[in-house]
Formats: sequence, C-alpha cells, structure tokens
Amino acid sequence: METAVFLLLIVGCSDDLRSCKELPAPTPMYANAQECEGALPPEMRRHAQQFPQVLAKCIKFDPALEEESAELTWYINSQGDLIASVERASESHVAAGQADRHG
Repeated sequence: METAVFLLLIVGCSDDLRSCKELPAPTPMYANAQECEGALPPEMRRHAQQFPQVLAKCIKFDPALEEESAELTWYINSQGDLIASVERASESHVAAGQADRHG
C-alpha cells in the first residue's frame, strides 16, 4: 500500500492573477485526501476578504520527502489553474534557498 501525505497550498491573488502569494494554512499537512479536500472551502473563505482571487489545492507527496530537502513549486497557468508539486530539491536549489516559487 502506497503511503502519501497531502499538503494544503493556499494562494491569494489579484483580480488578474498576475500578483499572487502563498498564504499560511493552519493545518498544512493531512494524512488523507478527503481531510485535505474538506479543508479547502473554509480556508478559501477565510482569505476571501483579503484577496480578490483565492486558489487552493491539495498536493500529494511522498512523506519521505519531509525528512529530506524538498521544494514546493507552484504557478498559475493561462487558464487560471493552480499547478503545484512537492519534489526532492536539487543541490542548486538547496544551496540557493527558497527562491521565487511561481512564474
């Protein structure tokens, strides 16, 4: 049986989605998809007064990455979808630290 953890990513954006920033989640990690997906609507509502657009996504990743250097990357595509992943950081990313995570 495959083990996975789900990270809740919340992003607040301008109306045109050109300016976005990652927002804090009170519970950033979940043991299963259902718990994470259930947290999406209330978390999006919580930030709706501060940002014209709020996007959120549950990202599945290998819990072994928690013990290693991992990197969360995300961007908003041309259709306005939040695309994100958690992956093992390369040596250059680890040395550089957290850079701009969206493009």
